[in-house]
Amino acid sequence: MRTPAPPPRLPRRTPGRPGPARLGLLAVTLTAALVGTAPAAATADPVPLNTADGFASVSALGQNGTTGGAGGATVTATGTAQFLDYISRPEPLTVQVSGTITLPTGSSDGMHSVASDKTIIGLGSTARLTGGGLNIGLPVDDDITAPPANAVHNVIIRNISFDGATDDLINVQMFSHHIWIDHNDFSNGDDGALDIKRGSDYVTVSWNRFHDHDKSMLLGHDDDNSAQDDGRLRVTYHHNWFDGSDQRHPRVRFGEPVHVYNNFFDDNSYGVASTMDAGVVLEGNYFSSVNNPARVDFSGDLGRLVARDNILVDCNHEIETRGSVVEPNSYYSYTRHQASQVPTVVPAGAGVGRI
Repeated sequence: MRTPAPPPRLPRRTPGRPGPARLGLLAVTLTAALVGTAPAAATADPVPLNTADGFASVSALGQNGTTGGAGGATVTATGTAQFLDYISRPEPLTVQVSGTITLPTGSSDGMHSVASDKTIIGLGSTARLTGGGLNIGLPVDDDITAPPANAVHNVIIRNISFDGATDDLINVQMFSHHIWIDHNDFSNGDDGALDIKRGSDYVTVSWNRFHDHDKSMLLGHDDDNSAQDDGRLRVTYHHNWFDGSDQRHPRVRFGEPVHVYNNFFDDNSYGVASTMDAGVVLEGNYFSSVNNPARVDFSGDLGRLVARDNILVDCNHEIETRGSVVEPNSYYSYTRHQASQVPTVVPAGAGVGRI
């Protein structure tokens, strides 16, 4: 074991049951449960991609990767009515967001639907959606247990600050697939910052910053939803900065494999929870001042978690591991940074104004 120095503290814009492994204060590097073959680690500074990677890049369900509004027109939204019109149109469209747009809160809990084949991208570093949230998915129907032909698909959201929603900031549901959420900033929502549920699949969440928020990310919303979720909820989370956000980074049910790599967990209550027989691969992450970095017993049935090459500094518990998990590289190739690079690389590249 080696003892790394704590990362430099970075400025912020400003808050169960015992698990299988509970140790005292850790100020050491932990490499837990080395299972499977890890990809080679990168040594260069990040070069954020302009094409989707991870699960959003996988060809499946009749969709060849995630391209959003490619092939359609490009329009610019500067006001609420204009924005809501553009994101609901049936044709492929790239919607550029200019400045602050306030979304109504008076109906559907302030959630506004995004149609298939859309790229929603902020201009510069000041694009902001506030007041309401975005819903990527059909209306809830518990009787549907397989992806419908009209499931929302092929959506990209990049370079936008989300805050102040009365429900979720972004919700992905009802078998939506091929979704890429990249280089955004999430804060101060009333419920989830970015929840993915009800059979959604082939999603990548990359290079985002989460701060000033409690319940960051659900993956799978209910212990009784196996009919929709089993065999789905395949999501990649990489190079995200959990900057003092409290919990759920993510909190997982059923999904396998869920790939969590090269994220910076910074001053959180807990990092990742794997439950209801979910399968999580946790690798190359850096946990600084996180009470409980990763657990498999949050509530409901135990999950599975394979961990490798993670660094823990000033954490109160070690990473809990259990069982085996399908390897993400059976779906896609990837190259990750060394965990020791994460506290420098991720804050330098995550959030808005970095693409």
